[in-house]
Amino acid sequence: MSESPDSRSLVSASSQLNLMEIDAIDDKEFDIPQVDTPPTLESILNEPEDEDEPFVLEDTCLLNTENMDTHSCETSSLASSDSGDRTHLKRRKRPMETNSTVHGSVLRHSILKGISAQIVSAADKVDAGLPTAITVSNVIAVGTSHGLALVFDHNQALRLCLGTTATGAEYGAVSALSINHDCTRLLCGFAKGQITMWDLANGKLLRTITDAHPPGTAILHVKFTDNPTLAICNDSGGSVFELSFRRVMGMRTCESRCLFSGSKGEVCCVEPLHAALELKDHPITQYCLLAMASLTKILVIGLKPSLKVWMTFPYGKTDPASVPQLAWQFVAVQKAVNPILAFCRGDTVHFLLVKKDESGTIHVIKQRQLSLNSDLISLAWINSRTLVVMDSSEKVHVVDRPSQEELEVLDLSEVQLVYNSSHFKSLATGGNVSQALALVGEKACYQSVCSNGGQIVYLGTKSVHIMTLRNWRERVDHLLKQEKFLEALSLAWSFHEGTAKAVLGLFGDPAKRKGLVADKMVEILFQYVDRSIKKCPEQGKIQVMEQHFQDMVPVMVDYCLLLQRTDLLFGQIYSRLLENSVAKGVFLESLEPYILSERIGCPTAPVMRDLLAYFQENGMMESVENCLVHMDITNLDIQQVVQMCWENQLYDAMIYVFNSGMNDYITPMEKLFQVISVPLREGRPLTDEQVVMGNKLLVYISCCLAGRAYPIGDIPEDLVPLVKNQVFEFLIRLHSAEASQDEEVYPYIHTLLHFDTREFLNVLALTFEDFKNDKQALEYQQRIVDILLKVMVDNPDFTPSQVGCLFTFLARQLAKPDNSLFVNRKLFDQVLEYLSSPDDDSRHTERQQVLLELLQVGGVVQFDETRLLSLAEKAEFYQICEFMYEKKHLYDKIIDCYLKDPLRKEEIFNYIHNILSMPGYSAEEKRSVWDKTLLHVQELVTTDPAKSAELVAVHFTNEVHQIISNLQDDHLVFLFLQSLLDPREILHPQPLLRSGPDLHEQLVGLLCRFSPQQVIDFLKTSQDYRLEETIQIVQQHQLHEAKAFLLEKKGDIQGAFQVLLQTLEAKLLGLTQPREGVDQLRHEEEEGQEEEGPLQRVQGALGDIIALCVRGSHGLNQQQREALWFSLLEAMMSPQKLLKGSDAKQTSEVLKEFTMQVLNSMSSFIALPAIIHRILQDPVYGTGKLAEIQGLILGMLDTFNYEQTLLETTTSLLNHDLHWSLSHLRAAVSRGLHPRQDHCNICLQQYRRRQEGEDEIIIFSCGHLYHCQCLQRKEQGVAGLGHHSWSCYKCTSSQGRRSTDQNTMETGRGRSASLAQTRVTSVHRGASGVGQGRKLLCDATLDTQQSQAWDQLRCIYRGPSRLAILSELSSSHGHEKASLLNPVHPGTGSIFHSENFQLKLSPPPLVEE
Repeated sequence: MSESPDSRSLVSASSQLNLMEIDAIDDKEFDIPQVDTPPTLESILNEPEDEDEPFVLEDTCLLNTENMDTHSCETSSLASSDSGDRTHLKRRKRPMETNSTVHGSVLRHSILKGISAQIVSAADKVDAGLPTAITVSNVIAVGTSHGLALVFDHNQALRLCLGTTATGAEYGAVSALSINHDCTRLLCGFAKGQITMWDLANGKLLRTITDAHPPGTAILHVKFTDNPTLAICNDSGGSVFELSFRRVMGMRTCESRCLFSGSKGEVCCVEPLHAALELKDHPITQYCLLAMASLTKILVIGLKPSLKVWMTFPYGKTDPASVPQLAWQFVAVQKAVNPILAFCRGDTVHFLLVKKDESGTIHVIKQRQLSLNSDLISLAWINSRTLVVMDSSEKVHVVDRPSQEELEVLDLSEVQLVYNSSHFKSLATGGNVSQALALVGEKACYQSVCSNGGQIVYLGTKSVHIMTLRNWRERVDHLLKQEKFLEALSLAWSFHEGTAKAVLGLFGDPAKRKGLVADKMVEILFQYVDRSIKKCPEQGKIQVMEQHFQDMVPVMVDYCLLLQRTDLLFGQIYSRLLENSVAKGVFLESLEPYILSERIGCPTAPVMRDLLAYFQENGMMESVENCLVHMDITNLDIQQVVQMCWENQLYDAMIYVFNSGMNDYITPMEKLFQVISVPLREGRPLTDEQVVMGNKLLVYISCCLAGRAYPIGDIPEDLVPLVKNQVFEFLIRLHSAEASQDEEVYPYIHTLLHFDTREFLNVLALTFEDFKNDKQALEYQQRIVDILLKVMVDNPDFTPSQVGCLFTFLARQLAKPDNSLFVNRKLFDQVLEYLSSPDDDSRHTERQQVLLELLQVGGVVQFDETRLLSLAEKAEFYQICEFMYEKKHLYDKIIDCYLKDPLRKEEIFNYIHNILSMPGYSAEEKRSVWDKTLLHVQELVTTDPAKSAELVAVHFTNEVHQIISNLQDDHLVFLFLQSLLDPREILHPQPLLRSGPDLHEQLVGLLCRFSPQQVIDFLKTSQDYRLEETIQIVQQHQLHEAKAFLLEKKGDIQGAFQVLLQTLEAKLLGLTQPREGVDQLRHEEEEGQEEEGPLQRVQGALGDIIALCVRGSHGLNQQQREALWFSLLEAMMSPQKLLKGSDAKQTSEVLKEFTMQVLNSMSSFIALPAIIHRILQDPVYGTGKLAEIQGLILGMLDTFNYEQTLLETTTSLLNHDLHWSLSHLRAAVSRGLHPRQDHCNICLQQYRRRQEGEDEIIIFSCGHLYHCQCLQRKEQGVAGLGHHSWSCYKCTSSQGRRSTDQNTMETGRGRSASLAQTRVTSVHRGASGVGQGRKLLCDATLDTQQSQAWDQLRCIYRGPSRLAILSELSSSHGHEKASLLNPVHPGTGSIFHSENFQLKLSPPPLVEE
C-alpha cells in the first residue's frame, strides 16, 4: 500500500514496531501486511450493526447510589509506579465464561523499541526522570517525572525535548499531555498545577498558564477539543475548567471558565468528543460535547453555542476504589452515524447513543450494557465495533460490542504500566485531596493509555507498547504457525461467511471476499492433507492409524462441501489419500453420512466404484444399500449392481436401481412375487426374510399407485399415469409369466391376500381415494373388486376374518357419497349366513367382531335388519344384537344382551347408570330400563353386590325394601345390605342412603350370622340403629363383646362391665380348670374366634375390660370406681387360689403379671392405701412372709420413683435453661461494639474526617455505622417514651424487598437492627479544621422488640409457663448470630425449643442422698 502524506500517524508507522513474540528480531521484519481491499469510510460506517432495540433514557436516576456499600468487596489496586509501592494486590475475580467460537489472535502486541530505548537513555544521561504520561497523534509525546516532554516522530526518532529540569523542579512532574487535531500544539499539565503550550513545529514555548484553576492542585487531565482555541483541564480538586486561547495584538492569552466545581462532587475523568475530518459537518459536532465522570455520576455537557447540561447518569452501587472511564466513538447504528459514549466504573460498561432527529431535538438513548466480571481500569475503542479494556490485574480484554463476545485476553503485567496515583493524591502540593479521590487514584492510569487511529499505546516504566488489530490473513497464518489447522479453518470460514469479529482487510464486495477467503481455505486444506499423511504413525496397531484419519478426514470433507468444491475433494485430495490404504478406507467410510444426508449427490465414477467395492469387501452391505438409494447410478454397471443387490438381499437398492436406472417398475415386483408366492401356495409358514420381502412389496405397490418413488422421492410426473396403469395390469393378470398348470387364476392378488389381507386392502383403499376423477382408474377399481369377490367368496382357503375384511372394505367403499362401485347384494347375504352360522362354534368371537366392524362402517344398509337380528340372536352375537337394538332405541333389551354375554356382564352397571343419568334419552326409554333393572335385580346382585348397591343408592332409593324382598337368598341380602349400608364397603364416596333403623338392625343380624367378627366394627361406624333392639339381636347370637359395647354406649357401664367380667371369668376358668371349661370354650370357638392359647384369650379379654374401666372411671365417683376395679382385681386374684402343683407355677406367674397390669391401671383412679389394704386382705398375699407381695409393692414404688425423677429432672432443666438464656441476653446487650468500617454507610464520609462540627455516631451490633443526622434524614428512628429507638438503615433496606405480610409476621423475631446500639459523639476542635476526636459512651439502649422481650422475662415467675416464654424468646432471635439464643446448633441453644418435647428416661437407681 503506497504511503500517503496523511499516513504519517502510527497506523503506518508501525513498520518499526515489534510484535509480542519478543525475540531479538530486526524491526524491519514487521511491516503491516498488504491490505487486499482497502476500506473506504462509507464501507466502515455502513457496516451492519447488530443492536438491540434502544430505549430513551428518560429517568437518569435509575439506581439509588445511597445504598452503596463501600466495603461490599475488597478494595485493591495496582499502586502508583512513581510512589515506590510495587505490592500489587490482585482483585478477586469470577471466572470469565469461555467462548467456543474461534477468534484467533486478534491483537498484535508490539514494543516501540526506539522510543523505549531513548526514554531509558534520557533518564540516565540527562536526568529526565521516569515516564509519567503519553499522548499520540502524528507524533508521540512522552512526559517525565522531571518536567520534560519528549516528542518522537513516526520513525521513533527524537524530534523535540521540551522544557528543562529546572522548570521541572519548579512545576513538578508532567501529569497530563494533549496534542491538537492538526498536530501543531502540545499542552502539558504539571503536578503543581501549571500548564504550558508548545509549538510542535519548532519547539517554542507559546504559553505558560498558572491561573487557570485554584492553586495547590495538580492537573489530572488536559484535553484539546476539535475547536483549536478551546481546551479542557481537570485538577485534583475535582473541578473542570474551559481554557479559551486568544491572540490579540500579538499577545497570546488564555481565559479560564469553571465548568464544574469539585465542591459538588469531584470529577476525575473528562473526554471531549473528537470527530474525524470526514465527519466535521456532523450535526452533533457543532455542540462541542464534553463527557465528565465524577465519583457518583456521568455528565454530558455541550460547550457551544452556550453551556448546557445534556444528560446525567448515576453509576448506582459501585466499589469506591473503581476508576471511572470514558470513551467516545462514532458508530453506524440503524443506518445513521452517531457518536456513542462508552463509560464504566467497575465491571459494567454502559453505552449512550447521542443523536439529533429531524426536528432538531437531541436524544440520549441507552444501549445494551456489557458486563465483564472484572474491575476495569482502562477503556478504549480500537474501531467502531471493538473495545479494548484493561482490568485491575493488568489483563487486556478485546470485546466485540454488538455481540458482547470476548475475543482475546492478553496479560500485560510485564509492561509495568505507569499509574497516576501521586497526581490524584496531589503529593506535589501537600496531598490536600479528598479520601475518595485518593482511593480512586490508586488504580488510575489515564495518562498511560492512549488510543489513536486504530491503535492503543501503553506507557510502561521503561518501555512503550502498542496494540493494533491483525488483518484477517495474519490471524489465520498465526494459527497455522502453531499447527492449529482446525482453528484456522474455523476462523477462515467465519471470515468467508462474514460472522467473524474485529475483521481487518476484508471489507468490500461479499463475492470478492468469499473468493479471496476460499482460495486461502483451499491452501490450508492442502497443507492439512499433507500433514495428515506425514503425521500418520507408520508402525503400531491399525486402530491407531484409523483413529488418526477418522479425526482428520471428516474435516476435509466438511470444508470441501461448505466451499462447494467436490471437484477438489474427489480429485486432488482423494488422489493424495490413495497413497495410504487406511486413509482411503476411512475416506470412503466417511462419505456415507454425507451421501445419506444428500450433501453429496453424485461422486465421480471412480469414487463410486471404489466405494461399492470397499463396502462389499468389508461386508458392509447395509451401507451399500443406504448409499445406492441416494446416488445417481447411471455411471455404474447396472446389471452388476442388480446382481450384487439380489445376492445380498438388498431389495430396496434393487428396486431403486430398476426404477431410476431403467425406468422399470414391474420387474422388481415379479422378482419379489417369485420368492413369497411358493411357500404361500404350499401352505408353509414364511421365514422372517420372506415376511420382510412381502412387506416391502406392499409398500412398493402403495408407493407406485400413489406416485411416489421407493424408498424415497417421487416418480417423475410424466411417468406417474404410466406406472399406475402398469401396476394395475400386473395385479389383475390372469396368470404369471412362468405359470405352472396348477396355478390358480389371478396369482398376484391371491398371493397378496394370503400374505396380509387387511394391509393389502388398506393399500387398495388408499389408492381408491385418488381415483375420483380418473375414468380409467375407476374401471380398474371395479375390475379389482370383482376379482376380489371371485377369489375370496366361497373359498375355504380364507378365514372368516379375511372374508370379513373384504366385505368391511367393500362396505366402506359403498358408503361413500360418490361411490361408483357395484356389488351384488346377494353376496352380502351370503357372507352374513357364513359369519352367523350357528352350526360352527369355532372362532365365535372373531366372527362376531368381523360382522360388527362390517355393520359399523355402513354395511347394515346391505342387510335385512329383521333377518340380521334373528341370525345374531341364534348365533349368540350379543354385540350385534346391542348394535341393532341401539339403532331401534330398544335400550331395555340391551340389558338382556349384557346379562347373557359372559364377557361383558360386568359392564351392565355402567350402562344402566349412563342411561338413567345422562340426558338425551326420553322418559319412556329411561322407564323401560328402570323396570328391566328391577326385574333382574337378583342377577345383578349375584354378579357384583357392591356395584349393585351403588346403583340402587343412586337410582332406586325408594325400592330398597322391595329389592330385599325379591332377593331369595339370605346371603345375597347380607352382601347387598353390607355394600349398601356399611361405610367401609362403599366404593365411591356418595351420600349414604337414608333409611330406617330396621335395615341396619337387619344387617346387624345378618352380620351376626355370616361375619360375627365384623359386628363391633360396624356398630362403631354406624349410628342408625336402635340400641335396645340391637342389644337383643346380639344377645340372641351370644356376642358378648358386642353387647358390652352397646351397653357402654347406652351408658350402662356396670352392665357392660358385668358382661365382660363374665367373659373373663369363663376364660380364667378354662385356664385353671381346663376340663370343666370345655363347653364354654367350645362356645367361644363357635363365635368365630381364631384358635389361640388360653393365656392369649385371657390377655385379650383382660385388655378389653381394663380399657372399659379406664374409660368409665372418669364419669364415676370413688365408690363406683372401687366397685369396678376391686371386682376386676378379685376376679384376677381368685383363680390363683385354685392353682396347685408344679405345673401351675408358670400359669401363676403369668396371672400375677396380669394382676400387676390391673394394679398399674387402677392406681390412677384408686388411692394407693386402699389398693394395698385390699391386697393384704387377699388370702393369696395376706399370709406368709413379706416376700410374697414384695414384687407387687416394689413395682408400684418403681412407678412412683420414675414419675418423681421425671418431674425433678424437668424442673432442673427448665431452671438451668432459664438461667442460661438470661445470662446470654444480658451479655449480649452489654457487650462492646466494633464497626466494620470507618465511614458512614449512608453518606460514605469517614466520621474521623468530618469537620463540620460535633456529630453523633450510631453503631449497631451488625457492624454498620451511621451519623445520627444521616439516620434522621432517612427516618430510621422510632420515638419512644423518653428515648429514641434506632434501626439499621442498610439491614432494613435489604429486608424491605420482602412482602409486607411477612414483615408483619416476623416483627417479633426478624429484627433488622442488631441486639445493641451504641451512640458515640465525635468532637472536633481547632480553628484549622483538623480536629481530634474522642469517643464518649453515652448510653446503651434496647429497641422496641428487645424491650418487650425484657418485660416478658421480668414477669416470668407470674406466668403459667416458663417453657412458653423461653420458646418465644428463642424464636424472637431467630435471625441473630448463633450465640444469641439461637437453638439451631445443638449444645449452644435451648433444648426446650418445642413445648411438646418428650423425655425418654429410665428410672434412676435408688441411692441414698
